[in-house]
Amino acid sequence: MRPYILAENNWKNLKDERFELAVLPWGATEAHNYHMPYGTDIFEADSVSAGAGKIAWENGAKVIVLPTIPFGVNTGQSDIYLDINMNPSTQFAILKDILTVLDRQGIKKFLIVNSHGGNDFKTMLRELGLHFPEMLLMTCNWYQSLDKTLYFEEEGDHADEMETSLIMYLHPNLVLPLEEAGDGKEKKSTIPGLREKWAWAERKWSQVTEDTGIGNPKKSNSEKGKRYFEDVCKKVGQLMIDICKADLKHLYH
Repeated sequence: MRPYILAENNWKNLKDERFELAVLPWGATEAHNYHMPYGTDIFEADSVSAGAGKIAWENGAKVIVLPTIPFGVNTGQSDIYLDINMNPSTQFAILKDILTVLDRQGIKKFLIVNSHGGNDFKTMLRELGLHFPEMLLMTCNWYQSLDKTLYFEEEGDHADEMETSLIMYLHPNLVLPLEEAGDGKEKKSTIPGLREKWAWAERKWSQVTEDTGIGNPKKSNSEKGKRYFEDVCKKVGQLMIDICKADLKHLYH
């Protein structure tokens, strides 16, 4: 039993315990090329949050990791079989309910550890901040915490070399041999502003990629995944430590 993982704890342990920071891992359920599990984002959210939580806890941070939310925004993948969509309005309602509990029970610091590119919590937290003015509401994308080019050779953002290497390390039994994987080739938009990335529109996934992946996974291996995972956990763990140390009345200097 890990004392910083809510799902593993019991009332005997928690009835007199008090935490400074609640962490909510948030994933998605969606296809990840031919070779990766639908739960990739869930497994990543679980593992990064737990790994970072361990580092934070061992450094004196009173952090509690909540159970992972398994569904994310998949509106652009509505025609991909069994990709499960959760609308942003539903996410907002879930967040409001969770924050209501935390606020009532005196936990005033909250961090979402996001594992899915389709999730965007910033505008939700802006609005929720008006409902919970005494709380510090934060979100982070663990996959943006480090420079991926220092770890991986191929670019990508979905079932790519990074994600494949990570799951090869964390759950090797769930990854098919790399010769089974598609090459993750991404078709580019015909609109220049979208290609230049100063304009935005949701990608129509089945038109962008034939194998549901974006980024070539063929150079992946578990050693790369292990090194990257450990460094991500250190980075996110330090964020948790910093949040716990922060004085909510003096956040700026």
